[in-house]
Amino acid sequence: MSTEVGKVTLASSGTHSALAAIRRHGASAFPDECCGALIAVGGVIVDAIELPNSTSAGAARRFRVSPADYRFAEAAASAAGGTLAGFYHSHPNHPARPSTHDLEQAWPNFLYVILSVVNGEPGDITSWRLVDDRSQFEEGGLRWDIA
Repeated sequence: MSTEVGKVTLASSGTHSALAAIRRHGASAFPDECCGALIAVGGVIVDAIELPNSTSAGAARRFRVSPADYRFAEAAASAAGGTLAGFYHSHPNHPARPSTHDLEQAWPNFLYVILSVVNGEPGDITSWRLVDDRSQFEEGGLRWDIA
């Protein structure tokens, strides 16, 4: 199965899929937020790379991708013959919707995937893109409701 998100498709089949990797990372990082990079090849998300949450503002409510980890993600995308399509992170015990802080920190032209993790169990996952004027996110076509 794959789902189109704007100009990018998230491949979600197979045990090693990007979706499965995001869900595993969210569960293992709980009660903190996890974060990682989304790698696309030919317009398809083929990998989700775990990155350390380097925030000093409390990892249970914030995440930060360091400049070195950003460069690492770009190099990994290049090595895969692809591009850095965006980032994912989790919201421990909160909905898979962007926070005000997420909006303030977002960069244009990236896909943002948010996973809700409730009591350590991965739940809903959504995707978002920043609108051109950077005033809000627009929800992408990707949404899995996990009962």
